[in-house]
Amino acid sequence: MSDTTARIDKWLWAARIFKTRSIAADACKNGRVTVEGTNVKPSRTVKPGDVVSVKKPPVVYSFKVLKPIEQRVGAKLLAEIYENVTDPKQYEILEMSRISGFVDRARGTGRPTKKDRRAIDAFAEPVMFGFDDDDDFLFDDEDDD
Repeated sequence: MSDTTARIDKWLWAARIFKTRSIAADACKNGRVTVEGTNVKPSRTVKPGDVVSVKKPPVVYSFKVLKPIEQRVGAKLLAEIYENVTDPKQYEILEMSRISGFVDRARGTGRPTKKDRRAIDAFAEPVMFGFDDDDDFLFDDEDDD
């Protein structure tokens, strides 16, 4: 590779946009990364001036490449690597999703909510199953003659 270009998957990892290179490559393969509005493969090269857009639902982040690097750098040096040109409306969307709570959590996944837990406790309550104080099961058809 020359000094003026870098693979997009390596650049995304080196610029700390993705935690690992394989996650960056998967994002490219799944159409979540575009350069100048075009979906790209992980092997696509970027050069200074390219605008890279990354979809991390619910937001689309945009970065202008200042330096195409393939070696990971410290967080303090990121200002030299890219310029964040993300539309402010995207950050409003992000803030709205934070305020509204569990946007992406499908019903029934993850930990039970307080309401779910109370429903579970009410269902498992021994009184509902007809136990008396001595933990003996009560039958409706018992005759006390």
